[in-house]
Parts: sequence; structure tokens; C-alpha cells
Amino acid sequence: MADQRKERARHWQYDELPGVDLLRARYVRKTFVRHTHEHFVIAAIADGVEVFHHGAGDQYAGAGSLALVNPDTPHTGRAGVPEGWRYGAVYPSPGVVAAIAAETTTLRGAPGFATPVLDDPYTVRLVHQVLRATDEGNALAADTLLRVAVTRLLRLNGGTLPRREVRTAGARLAARARAVLEERMAAPPTLERLAAELGTGPFALLRAFRDTYGMPPHTWLTDARVRRARRLLDAGTAPAQAALTVGFTDQPHLNRHFSRIVGVPPGSYQRERKNVQDAGPGLLVPSGAWQRNEQRDARMYRTDGTAREGNPTAPSYGTPSASGSPSDSRGSPSE
Repeated sequence: MADQRKERARHWQYDELPGVDLLRARYVRKTFVRHTHEHFVIAAIADGVEVFHHGAGDQYAGAGSLALVNPDTPHTGRAGVPEGWRYGAVYPSPGVVAAIAAETTTLRGAPGFATPVLDDPYTVRLVHQVLRATDEGNALAADTLLRVAVTRLLRLNGGTLPRREVRTAGARLAARARAVLEERMAAPPTLERLAAELGTGPFALLRAFRDTYGMPPHTWLTDARVRRARRLLDAGTAPAQAALTVGFTDQPHLNRHFSRIVGVPPGSYQRERKNVQDAGPGLLVPSGAWQRNEQRDARMYRTDGTAREGNPTAPSYGTPSASGSPSDSRGSPSE
């Protein structure tokens, strides 16, 4: 039982899947503050329940379902049951998803997900097999399974994202405020000073910003600082220096906000990326904390998606059919 309540997370990239971030995590007490992602979130729940505020209310994603969040969409995250939740996630960039949609769907415009929760154990298995394939250095399987998973999700739950056009006076005001905060991220003005610079009142600015971006300016600024810190860490900047560069007072200040948005501390985040880059081609072995979960999943499915004895329902991941389900035809990755 003690191990069941132990939190752990790994956030990494795989060089053979450019434009995609990867995550495995078990959280029990973790609470994600309101934040956004530049990429899509495709989180496959293996155990427990995650609750996340999205749109007008809370969404519940249990085992066998997926939590789906479009880019730049404010949301939170927390456990929905005492034992927390375990999941694997892929974060494909808008460009990656758009390229897959153009080839495999009839969607026009910027593709996205229509609803934030989808009950689909089939795709949940696909996502976890993508992660396992990256661990094993199986680039062909990882790339294939990712494309099949995204195609299936778009066909089952896809739509066209609305264009974000700055039309109203309030939206234009919010956009100007955002530009100032981006430019002066390390030393931002107070709300009163920012409003005065823009020729409006503090509460008018606060209301316009929240209506446009789904969060008040100070929350958006913290989110933006963490995003920029991630890019600095990816480029090799030390966490302490990254913290000061983006406007946090010190590394512990960055650690606190980074963990509440990304899910892992900045040092762990950077080490995982460095480890992947240093490993080069070949076998990538997951950290010891994940061995038990991976062994448990492996008892049911092989990396190529074929069923082990006693589990005949595992899907074969071939070319997606018109319904969005991978076919069992010849030419599948398992052959």
C-alpha cells in the first residue's frame, strides 16, 4: 500500500519523435494550478481518477479514458480518488497534429479535440505502447503508434479549433497587456501601472484579460515564465540561472511553480532531456521507479500491440480504418 501512494514522474523527449513531449506519472497529492500548454495534451489514465477544471466545470477521467486538452487552453489537475491516478501522456505539437490530420482525416482548419474526456481503452493502450516503444528505442513502432493514436482520436473526437481573432476592444486591450508582460517578464509592472500605461483602469484590464485568456494577468505571467524556463532548460541553462532570467526570485521559487505546472522539478526535467540526448540511438531503459508498472503492463501486451497468451483482446495496430480503428490487415507494424 505504501508503494501505491508514492508519487513519481518522468518527463522526457525522444529524438525520433520530434515535436512531442512524453510523460509517465503517478500522483496522489499533486495539484496542478491553472495553466496552459503550447502542445496538445493526450493523457491516458491507467489507474485511479484525475479531475481537471476545463471550460465551465470539472472533468473526470478514470481508468480506460483519456484527458484531452487543446493548446493554450487553461486547465487544472488533481486526484479524484484517495489513491490518486497513474497515467502516461504524449504532448504532440500543433504542427504534428495538423500534419497527421491533413493526411488521415477530412478536417479543415486547425484540428483539435471536441470534448475533454473520451472513454476509449483502445487508445489508452496505444498511448502507453508509444511510451514503451521509446523506452526500447523502437523508433518505427513509436512513430507508427503515435500516428495511429492521434488519427483515431481525431476521428472519434475531432473538430476544428475556432480562430482567435482580436475583434473586441477588450480583447485588443488584453493582447496589448500580454505583449507588455512578455517583453518585461523579468520585471513586470503592477496591475495599476500596467493599466495606466494602456490607458485604462485596473479592474477593466483585469476583466478583459481574464475574459480573453481564461486567467488573470499574474497567473498568466507565472505560466509564461515556466514556459520560457522550459525552453532555457532545454537549451542547457542551469535551473538557478533560468529562474532569475524569467523573473523568479531564486531556484526554489522556480521549483515550486515549475512542479505545479509541468509535474516534475526543473532539475529532473533537465536531466531527463540530457540523458536522452547523451544516450543517442539504441536502447533507452526507463528509470527503476517505473519497472514494476511496465512489467505489469507487459504481462498483458507486447510493445508491437499483439496480445500475450490469455489476453486475446489486444488490438493490432495497422492502418487506421474509416471508422478510426486500426485495422487487422497485413502490413501492420507487428508483421
